[in-house]
Amino acid sequence: MPLLEAKGVMKRFGGLIAVQKVDYCIEPHTINAIIGPNGAGKTTFFNLMTGIYTPDEGTIIFDGKDITGLKPNKINCAGIARTFQNIRLFGAMTVIENCLVGMHPRLHIDWVQAIVRPPSFSKQEREAQRRVEELLDFVGLRDKANEVAKNLPYGDQRRLEIARALASDPKLLLLDEPTAGMNPQETVAAMQLFRAVRDEFGITVLLIEHDMRVVMGISERVTVLDYGQKIAEGSPDEVRRNPRVIEAYLGRGSAASHV
Repeated sequence: MPLLEAKGVMKRFGGLIAVQKVDYCIEPHTINAIIGPNGAGKTTFFNLMTGIYTPDEGTIIFDGKDITGLKPNKINCAGIARTFQNIRLFGAMTVIENCLVGMHPRLHIDWVQAIVRPPSFSKQEREAQRRVEELLDFVGLRDKANEVAKNLPYGDQRRLEIARALASDPKLLLLDEPTAGMNPQETVAAMQLFRAVRDEFGITVLLIEHDMRVVMGISERVTVLDYGQKIAEGSPDEVRRNPRVIEAYLGRGSAASHV
């Protein structure tokens, strides 16, 4: 059974159709990519899968359950976590505090427990601290746990955002342009991190990415959107040779020369 399946998903903004009846499927324990020119509807599709937008038509099934139209917090609790194209950390909070925020969906603490602090509260607090330290070690930020997030270098902020997403213990991790702004060394390290997320935690990964070296280097399946429509899907090699993909990126004349 697919981990996630979108059927006929559509989203309109006034007269603009941003996503046009897209069918999409993700198999468990895979690394997948969605690519396409600027304005192709990639981030809108992410927003539909994570509850920021509600589809005008179609359904989204995740882990065997219909999540169409659920609020973002409910979708996160169901097992989908994401990062954003523009980094959205809590800049005035420390690295470890940012990660602890990410653990909120998995904690069972109410306001009464927070005030009274029974043994069960202290136990959860210790377990959360331990788990967050493990995640920071995993992304290479353990030695910066007490630094303020806004003071981190750009690449480390990206890593922290991934650690915070992992803190919610997802089954599916969506990464929106995760290597944007990185230098070549940071990009290689990020690719290794994405593989480790799949291999060590068993988490399925879906990324939007413009760097084709990243897409072709780590993805098992690539889907191409153009003007909100799915125009191609397959292995990196199949997509790379697809005339419609070449046309979407390089123009009709160039596409003809590559066929």
